[in-house]
Amino acid sequence: MSGRSRTAVLLATVVTLAVALVPSAHASPRAPATVVLDGARLQRTKALLDDGDPQLRRELAALTSRADDWLHQGPWTVVDKPRPTPGGDPHDYLSQAPYWWPTTTPTADNPWGCPYVQKDGQRNPEVDTGTDRQDAEKVFDSTYDLALAWYYTGRKVYAEKAAGILRTWFLDPATRMNPNLDHAQFIPCRYDGRAIGIIDFSQSYTSVLDAQALLAGGAPGWSAEDRAAMRRWNTDFRDWLENSDFGRQEGAAANNHGTFYDLQLAALARATGDRALARRTVLDARTRRIDPQIAADGSQPQELARTRSWHYSTFDLVAYTRLAAIGRHVGVDLWAYRGPQGQSLSKAVDYLLPAATAAAQWPHPELEFHRYAASDVVHAAADAGDEAARAAVGKLQAPPGGDLWALRPAAEQLDSIAG
Repeated sequence: MSGRSRTAVLLATVVTLAVALVPSAHASPRAPATVVLDGARLQRTKALLDDGDPQLRRELAALTSRADDWLHQGPWTVVDKPRPTPGGDPHDYLSQAPYWWPTTTPTADNPWGCPYVQKDGQRNPEVDTGTDRQDAEKVFDSTYDLALAWYYTGRKVYAEKAAGILRTWFLDPATRMNPNLDHAQFIPCRYDGRAIGIIDFSQSYTSVLDAQALLAGGAPGWSAEDRAAMRRWNTDFRDWLENSDFGRQEGAAANNHGTFYDLQLAALARATGDRALARRTVLDARTRRIDPQIAADGSQPQELARTRSWHYSTFDLVAYTRLAAIGRHVGVDLWAYRGPQGQSLSKAVDYLLPAATAAAQWPHPELEFHRYAASDVVHAAADAGDEAARAAVGKLQAPPGGDLWALRPAAEQLDSIAG
């Protein structure tokens, strides 16, 4: 063989090897620019999945089962409410205070059956059928599951379904939601909306921001125009949250409402490129939230005062641990902070560990104790270096549907509460 022939064969071999080593079209060379989730960690997890990691494969099967269920549901829209929004615009989001009931039979002239009276602890079923809240929660849950399933599998059906759900709820002129919560948690005939209704979004919308970030990595069906339009919607919503009367009231809340407000504001700031606002919000949470909300022993007194003290203690820590995850993206280590009495996120999680591991009973009021509710926040503390939390991980109760922490390592509220 001549030297030229040998060179040609060598070049062909190199080209063949290079082609074999090039990632698939779905395998992005960049980590996704996620908001709460750690994009680099997701990228490493995907590589382990592609290599056949058996434990991750089992968890992926649980995730894709959830995503498969969403393929046959939705999309949903705010404009198909059965009764009118107080302001008259069907594009406004509407949710209803759960413990208020009509006193008369609804009519064409009085579609809500006003006046309403409070029946504390008795949930009005129309809350789940006459407003947008249930549909919004389906949008949040479905897009997150579908975007994660697409990221790990590359199956375009997941991405296309998620994109269609997002476009219908947020972008299409005929069906889009206005970027405000002016009529959240309203009470017919009394209040057209209330600041506390912001938690309808702040407890879950940050997952949707991560779903959007995952889809932005080249997902089929989610175009550059979609991304730009979604960024505008998020910017408008961020501005409403920061500047509206309701937003300012919710930001002043001293309990979990205030923590979740900070989480949502910081997440929207990061998603829309306002790093300074995101960083400032996380920094301020040290003295504005941790110092007054967490006691020296790690308990959360305002949450312990509730009849669902276990639920609300874990709930508040979902917001804190997700806010700390955003802090990692903007150069703030919220886990390292110690208050003047030694308050810290690690202490707050450690306070839950005896009950979370079944070593002791939860010593506070709780109407419906679910041990697994603490699973994600314990995982978050363990990942942040809390040795007690690390030792507890193997003793946690898996939530229904399995522990998916390895695939989506950001805390979720794993139990539920009506209202």
